Amino acid sequence: MIENMSERVILEIRAGAGGEEAKIFAQDLLRMYQRYAEKQKWSVKIQDSVLTISGEDAYNQLKYEAGVHRVQRIPKTEKSGRVHTSTATVAVLASQNQPEIKINPNDLRIESFRGSGPGGQHRNVTDSAIRITHLPTGIVVSSQNQKSQHQNKAIALRVLADRLKGLSAKKYQESVVEERRGQIGMAERSEKIRTYNFPQNRVTDHRIDKSWQNLERILDGNLEKIIACMIKTKKGGEKNGQ
Repeated sequence: MIENMSERVILEIRAGAGGEEAKIFAQDLLRMYQRYAEKQKWSVKIQDSVLTISGEDAYNQLKYEAGVHRVQRIPKTEKSGRVHTSTATVAVLASQNQPEIKINPNDLRIESFRGSGPGGQHRNVTDSAIRITHLPTGIVVSSQNQKSQHQNKAIALRVLADRLKGLSAKKYQESVVEERRGQIGMAERSEKIRTYNFPQNRVTDHRIDKSWQNLERILDGNLEKIIACMIKTKKGGEKNGQ
């Protein structure tokens, strides 16, 4: 699980169950979080269904918004006036800058060998080629195109650093996928963390069993009371070992 108090946070908001109404609700949530971020004087960038938010305490305030959000209302396309139940998912991911790769010399096995292929007499009589094995990962790189061991070693180390950076990025992406999956589940209606009930003009958070009135105002980005209550309740639960 990602635990990072980064000031840069990514919100991915996707339609869940409910067809076209779920897509509309996802857009409603995207606008709600955009408006809330603007009220906090945070920087907001939008691309498709993703909000990238930068600002003081952004992740700490938004991390409890992750999960399945449920809406109950009469869609504009509903002719019979029947209330529909739809969902949208919110994934809250701390944006982490990938650190520079630092290679411990003790993790390397460096071997010289005689290069093969074209290169003249020098290639045939000197062991200028370099093979480097990164012991923790088993990655092996080599260089034999330069005339000196020093040059080939420098090239091999750069290639190794690139390989390790790619491996680190892959592991990070895998951790993000796992984090997202843990937050949103299958987006089913029964997995909801919060319900936006239009007929009753009420928002209910099921994790803390608390409701707030004036739903339209909340959807306009006025989340301060809800977020403050979530933070206080969650922190209280952590202190009590829950």
